[in-house]
Amino acid sequence: MLNALTGFVVVGVAILLGYILGRTGLLGEHGRFVLSRLTFYVLSPFLLFVVLAQADVHTLFSALLPVSAIAAVVVIGAQATLSRLVWRRSTAETVVAALSAGQVNSNNIGIPLSLYLLGSAAYPAPVILMQLVLFTPITLAILDAATSGTRSFGRILGRTARNPVVIGSFAGAIVSLSGVTLPDIVIAPAELIANACVPVLLIGYGMSLHGQRVLGAVGHRAEVLVASALKLLVMPVLAWAVGTYLFAMPPHDVLVVVVLAALPTAQNVFNYAQRYDVGETVARDTILLTTVGCVPVLLGAVLLLR
Repeated sequence: MLNALTGFVVVGVAILLGYILGRTGLLGEHGRFVLSRLTFYVLSPFLLFVVLAQADVHTLFSALLPVSAIAAVVVIGAQATLSRLVWRRSTAETVVAALSAGQVNSNNIGIPLSLYLLGSAAYPAPVILMQLVLFTPITLAILDAATSGTRSFGRILGRTARNPVVIGSFAGAIVSLSGVTLPDIVIAPAELIANACVPVLLIGYGMSLHGQRVLGAVGHRAEVLVASALKLLVMPVLAWAVGTYLFAMPPHDVLVVVVLAALPTAQNVFNYAQRYDVGETVARDTILLTTVGCVPVLLGAVLLLR
């Protein structure tokens, strides 16, 4: 079980390094901004393309996909309703808060933890597909429209289609569905660039923690706590109930969907918040709380369901 902590140690070291860089100011006052744009426009599209292009089609469309989708949609809907009606957030802020509650870190934490906890790194693939091909285009279209003031459907669709994250996701999914094996001369350079995404993203996130205090922003504490509770507690329980009673999944598959649902909030949410300059506090604090809090939740789930 100690091996399961390896994924958290890897992530923690990268975040700590980013915090040190932010504290020392080694990268200058614009360092975090540059890393954020580099991640969003270059590194993330390559990573998403590589992950989806190499994913197994049978795993992508297994029963893990609908169970994970139902749990995520319910939690995202609950957080969006509360943010909009209770805390009276704007459309863009509501989107970031909803993603903070329901979008899991299925890649840079999900893949290593899936390997250590479940024995295979392939299990997060359906969640990656769902989030990148379905959730990402929808949420980025809403954020584009809400922050740019665009109301024309054609313009929104055009902006979304030109989004590099969306392009990378769809390109990778098309390659996977086609069954084509890309030659090394194509995939090797893409992998080289993709491999830089996770450390740069985590370092940028660590830099954002300098000078900040968790739950220090007045007016957002309740929203962050509710989003964290939905992510760590409600979403795994929903996945367990849906997988057990609605889909009658075998015990091992139930464990898989519960572990996937209990993963912390994706760092991509913070990257989107930075890119559109909205909801950054909620995204940052929820990511931190869920990354720390998911350790006992994940270990407890494995002990109970295995």
